[in-house]
Amino acid sequence: MLVVGGGPSGSAAAYWLADAGYDVLVVEKKHFPRVKTCGDGLTPRSVRQLEDMGLGDDLKQHHRYDGLRAIAFGKELLLAWPKHPEFPSYGYVVTRADLDALVAARAEKAGATLWQGAEAVAPLGPEAGAGGPAGGAVVLDSDSGSRTEVTARYVVVADGANSRFGRALGASRDRTVPLGMAIRGYYSSPRHAESFIESHLDIRDGSGEVVPGYGWIFPLGDGRVNVGVGLLSTFDRWKQVNTTKLMDAFVEWAPDSWCLSPETSLGAPTGGRLPMGLSVGPRVGPDYLLTGDAGGSINPFNGEGIAYGYETGRLAAATLGEALVAGDPQLLASYDDRLAEAYGLYFKVGSAFMKIMGRGDLMRLVVGTGMYSRTLMEWILRIMANLVREDELGPAEAAYRAVAAIARRAA
Repeated sequence: MLVVGGGPSGSAAAYWLADAGYDVLVVEKKHFPRVKTCGDGLTPRSVRQLEDMGLGDDLKQHHRYDGLRAIAFGKELLLAWPKHPEFPSYGYVVTRADLDALVAARAEKAGATLWQGAEAVAPLGPEAGAGGPAGGAVVLDSDSGSRTEVTARYVVVADGANSRFGRALGASRDRTVPLGMAIRGYYSSPRHAESFIESHLDIRDGSGEVVPGYGWIFPLGDGRVNVGVGLLSTFDRWKQVNTTKLMDAFVEWAPDSWCLSPETSLGAPTGGRLPMGLSVGPRVGPDYLLTGDAGGSINPFNGEGIAYGYETGRLAAATLGEALVAGDPQLLASYDDRLAEAYGLYFKVGSAFMKIMGRGDLMRLVVGTGMYSRTLMEWILRIMANLVREDELGPAEAAYRAVAAIARRAA
């Protein structure tokens, strides 16, 4: 099998396939360690997947955090990660340069073959993009410039949010689903070892106007913090927003104790767009599956993509395993069923919520009200982090199920 991309979803798929005894080749166009634009925060969902892959001890070498410090409209709340029977109550902050290399190496140790500096530039199938099979890929070696045709029984498309390979197979984004934009940079800070990540829910532009999105400061524990802002396409003026200027405004406005300034910046910020809510498809072809950001599997509530990269990679591996055992490629269709069961309703509710939050007046009402109630914000954190418990009906579960019932009826 061929896996296109060695990021979270590609390496996870490769690990689970190789661990099950299948022959897997991963092609990654960059060389590890390589830098990726990301907030670097691993939530309990991400940690669960990494621990399942046997990387728990490796994670302990990085900065652990215990919850979220929410700040908005002059109020501050410390919110510990909610308890959940299936997930740990802690997270880590790990740069993608370190994290992706770690997981790719784990896939190799499980038996996968990894080609670095190798980009899948085109599918082999003559009818790919018109509903035909991928057949494999033409792989370009970035060092030598040579091209190799790699045939594969099945292909996992995991080359990220701007998936060129996915587009070549006919995938596109549903533009009715909200899109996210994010930009981040690294700064030196005396608060680099904080045990809570920080989220500012009332970010402002240069004129001081609150815009729908949030700013973050994530301590890395090594002298650095990851600082960034995220914005929603549901904001009526989002196309006119200069994210670099928004980032500058956030850095200037952030609490002085973080010591963020042009002088403490460790390099120019980088940004990108985030396809959310399973907005990219089709995700299933005759011999291929789209996973992670390539399939739009980013949480529309908070822009989190790493956990869903690992999870969709694992779901893809399970689907491919069944197809291989049965010798029936039609079983690939069950991948969409798995995604719908795992995320369909949740992402639908999240997308609807983000449309509401795109209205500045409603965003200020929701956030401003929530900041005066620790209980309400704890519910919101549980829902937004996708840590609603199936084994109990607490206030957060009741609130989510009520909204989900409305979403079902509106479908």
